[in-house]
Amino acid sequence: MRTNPKIEELDIYVWEGKADIVDRVARCMASFDVEVIRADDIAISPERTALRPSLAIISVSVIDSGALLMRDWQAAHGIPVVWVGAAPRDHDPATYPSDYSHILPLDFTCAELRGMVMKLVLQLRAHSAKTHESDAMIANSECMQALLHEVDTFADCDTSVLVHGETGVGKERIAQLLHEKHTRYGQGPFVAVNCGAIPDGLFESLFFGHSKGSFTGAVVAHKGYFEQADGGTLFLDEIGDLPLYQQVKLLRVLEDSAVTRIGSATPVKLDFRLVAATNKHLPQLVKDGTFRADLYYRLAVIELKIPSLEERGAVDKIAIFKAFIAQVVGSERLAGLPDLPYWLADAVADTYFPGNVRELRNLAERIGVTVRQIGAWDAARLQRLLALARTSQPVPAESAAEVLVDRSKWDMAERNRVLAALDANGWRRQDTALYLGISRKVLWEKMRKYQIFDEEPETRESE
Repeated sequence: MRTNPKIEELDIYVWEGKADIVDRVARCMASFDVEVIRADDIAISPERTALRPSLAIISVSVIDSGALLMRDWQAAHGIPVVWVGAAPRDHDPATYPSDYSHILPLDFTCAELRGMVMKLVLQLRAHSAKTHESDAMIANSECMQALLHEVDTFADCDTSVLVHGETGVGKERIAQLLHEKHTRYGQGPFVAVNCGAIPDGLFESLFFGHSKGSFTGAVVAHKGYFEQADGGTLFLDEIGDLPLYQQVKLLRVLEDSAVTRIGSATPVKLDFRLVAATNKHLPQLVKDGTFRADLYYRLAVIELKIPSLEERGAVDKIAIFKAFIAQVVGSERLAGLPDLPYWLADAVADTYFPGNVRELRNLAERIGVTVRQIGAWDAARLQRLLALARTSQPVPAESAAEVLVDRSKWDMAERNRVLAALDANGWRRQDTALYLGISRKVLWEKMRKYQIFDEEPETRESE
């Protein structure tokens, strides 16, 4: 017998305009774990639609009244739209999106609505899976392989995890891996929240949720982040930015494993795993009195440290750069081009990225777009982009000397890494280059840069 997949953890925004459809949608979807939100009079947050699977059901009367420009709305929120209209109409590319294909009649039945929602849920899941597949973790360096081993070791624990790492190293990706590898929580939702972006006065509503009618504008009940993460993982990024008065409320929920919505007296029992992340030194914040010691001990049952891009070294830098280039250019078009030029790979390996993987991705996107449009590795253009990336890196004056010291340490570590690879491969350069994941030419350039010599001098003829 064929069984339909479950519809769960879904937000449905309804713009009803002159049509009375919000209550009908809510009744039809009452048996599913779906939150129906009347959207006519509220501002929809793109951050929330990125956080949870979402779709919109919109009466065409909203567009007819001029209250909504759908092309702009879809561009801002990026979620599928089901149109509800009394009669079919021709496509109008000046008003409606080109994929004006999800349509329900004004007198739609519950079966029709559920079938349409199911179709869009499957599309959302397929898109999410495709996006996740393209974002696979690259870990050729020893330090990253050690980190992933730690992730595998502790992924199936129920205890809290605190992830440390500089800005842009991929803390959320590690949190996702911890979630996906958990036997039980991995089957539930993954809810990511940036604690540094919580507006003042909205912490309780966003985290605890509210009951219908609990305050002006609360036209429907709303689940907070704690409830949304029930049965899965709650990821709190930039936990060090959470004010003290919010820290104590978070601690209470973690201790009680329950939350009470605003306007309700009934606590809701919760079961989720907490993963927090920070680029700050929390023990120092505890000493300074800006972070609660009891909350720190509650979070840091297991601690994971993500290495910076410089610590990962050239082998990961080049592999990540190539992966990003392939995403931007496209595998088919990239296959028709020569291999990544050695000078470009070497330049990326020798560039310091204070913004880590995020900054490297930005550079790869710039270069990838240029290569895609021109159809060639244009050395002059690409070298200008590299020079611009290097000169635009912000380095505060007071930390410039410290950065130079760190760079010197990194250069020495990189020299030692190349020497170790040469020793491990009997100083055979082709084998060493393969071992490091770089070309023979790049290896030669590194040996020249770090003044590594042996009895086998490199010559142009040997190239």
